[in-house]
Amino acid sequence: MSQNAAKRLYLMQVGSMPEYQIPVVCYLVQTDDGRNILIDSGLPEILPEEETDFENGQDVIEQLAHIGLTPDDIDTVISTHYDIDHAGRHAAFTKAHYVVQRAQHADAASNPRFAANRPEWDQPMERIRLVDGDTDLLPGLALIETSGHVPGHQSVLVRLPQTGVVLLTVDAVPFGEGFTRDAQDDGSDPDAGAIRASTIKLLDLVEREPIGLVIFGHDVDQWAGLKKAAGVLRVSVQAHL
Repeated sequence: MSQNAAKRLYLMQVGSMPEYQIPVVCYLVQTDDGRNILIDSGLPEILPEEETDFENGQDVIEQLAHIGLTPDDIDTVISTHYDIDHAGRHAAFTKAHYVVQRAQHADAASNPRFAANRPEWDQPMERIRLVDGDTDLLPGLALIETSGHVPGHQSVLVRLPQTGVVLLTVDAVPFGEGFTRDAQDDGSDPDAGAIRASTIKLLDLVEREPIGLVIFGHDVDQWAGLKKAAGVLRVSVQAHL
């Protein structure tokens, strides 16, 4: 196995949408050679007044502290997209490089959807790596372009030595019930075609690869059961797993 291969995956809940108890989550990948790669950064420390759907929990900085890490220990931030519940603490990682799809970064520049969170994601370009489409970031860690939820959304595939292959769908498929080829389009969502195409892309990937675990981006029932598996660790207030 390559020395810089993915070794361990941590799962962190950093907030919620309390009306439905939907978890807001991010992830940490550690490699054999000691690199720390954060996947998303969760909600901002102080939520804008208009963001009434979200509630902060224990933020990503506190979660990382449970496993002995500070923001300066993060080498890379994989930004799946710039929504405020996924990129809310990006600016805290001042020594990290960010990896984002070029299409997402370009769209965010003029899209009001991402304006409130711009101070977090709009970092110096010398620290941002723009990628185009599916990208092998390092051994055992691949980015899967899954536009639809937003232009240039990306999911993440992690190959772990013990657990096997884990697919993080993020917001391409936020809930397990949507991971189907039979989803119906009622015509209300103009992005439904792109969302369906990305869902099918991930379903095809699961059929081709020996993926042992698919983690959906906001699935409360699944998240409650993701406590600890070999190489997949959930960080919590109560325990350093």
